[in-house]
Amino acid sequence: MDCFTRLFRASLPLALAAASTLSLSAQTVDTIDPALKTKIDRIAHGVMELHGVPSASIAVVQHNKLVYTHGYGLAHIHPDVLANPDMRYAIGSISKQFTAAAILLLQEQGKLKLDDPVGKYILGLTRGDEVTIRQILSHTSGYQDYWPEDYLMTPMMKPATAQSIIDTWAKKPLDFEPGTQWQYSNTNYVIAGLIIEKVSGEKVFEFIGKHIFRPLGMKSVYNYDEAGLTSTDAAPYIRAALGPLRPAPKEGAGWMFAAGEIAMTPHDLALWNESLIAQSLLKPESYKEMFTSVKLKDGKDSHYGLGVFIRDLNSHREIEHSGEVTGFVAESIVLPDDGISVIALTNHMAGGAGQIGQLVANAVLDTKLNPAEEQALTIYRNLQKGEIDRTLLAPNLNDYFDAQTVKDFQTSLGPLGEPLVFQQAGESLRGGMTERSFRITYPTRRLILSTYTYPDGKLEQYLVSPAD
Repeated sequence: MDCFTRLFRASLPLALAAASTLSLSAQTVDTIDPALKTKIDRIAHGVMELHGVPSASIAVVQHNKLVYTHGYGLAHIHPDVLANPDMRYAIGSISKQFTAAAILLLQEQGKLKLDDPVGKYILGLTRGDEVTIRQILSHTSGYQDYWPEDYLMTPMMKPATAQSIIDTWAKKPLDFEPGTQWQYSNTNYVIAGLIIEKVSGEKVFEFIGKHIFRPLGMKSVYNYDEAGLTSTDAAPYIRAALGPLRPAPKEGAGWMFAAGEIAMTPHDLALWNESLIAQSLLKPESYKEMFTSVKLKDGKDSHYGLGVFIRDLNSHREIEHSGEVTGFVAESIVLPDDGISVIALTNHMAGGAGQIGQLVANAVLDTKLNPAEEQALTIYRNLQKGEIDRTLLAPNLNDYFDAQTVKDFQTSLGPLGEPLVFQQAGESLRGGMTERSFRITYPTRRLILSTYTYPDGKLEQYLVSPAD
């Protein structure tokens, strides 16, 4: 699975597991600006409608502080149960960053090094004397992924062990020379999990609980690899083609070991993201390792650090990862330089979590428009009202916008309301004019605006069309 969400197979001690369940308290937070809250609610409802997602649960961090949690839709259907922020969802491959952090903690303790060969800790791996821990954490090892599919295969409904996964997938020839390519592979994190257990002498989930979950007060964390969620948590659903929602099957125990076994509330995942922003748990050099995009041997950027994607959101540094297990899709976005994080957890494999996360992150950023965007948006808003400033138009475009065309713009665009995102996507020169394209995003649809502008500022073109 693209970001298969299962984490570490080992479980917390029974006392801690029981405390985790019993200590769940109301995790509703609502100190956000009302106007931003309205915009976020609109995003969530719109994307859920578009993708047919039964429920979504979100958390928003702003100014380095958790300001909003909310559940939308139905966490269970037949009988219907409304979603709320106390419910846990499987977070899938977002779990990988906890595995990576555990490795970094062990390095801080002097028990291993990122550039140690994996064969130093686990015998029998293909070219284990060459592949390094850094390469398995950055998906540049060459070990083949044992679960690239986006559905649950019959063999995976039966229990497995980390060793059986390694014996089958990490002892065959590599898919590529170590360090020469980036290829997502859950197998890498099964290897990482076994290294953690061998070096620490503890089960992976136990080690992470002791060093991360408990220090950060993450009380809802649950080992989804060992058992399904409770009746008070969100239920997973799948859909075949355009058919009805149906309960999702559960993976057999052991398949998610250290690659994506965690479930939790968005509230508690936000506590972890707050710690990433503040760099409060690991040493500064560990965060630098985690957040630095690994370069391939030919110098190309992999855009992946250790357990996280390193990206750019509207020129803002973004630490991101999604997660997917059968019936759950999750998204976690951190903009560390802005003190912002957005988490979206859903209980349906049709998607939607990533779109909710990206749109909400843009809304929280509230990036200022450039002059071209300002002008284009002003014209757009006026056309939604059936108005246009003809002093901005060159003769050909002035003729184009006859009464009927203006009316068509008004009747088709007016009901859509204010765009969630209005952003310039490209700029070039053509025919003595500046050609620009703009993305216009709504919860349920996307549009493209194309403009041509003469050197004197007059517009020769202003066309809106569907992006899909």
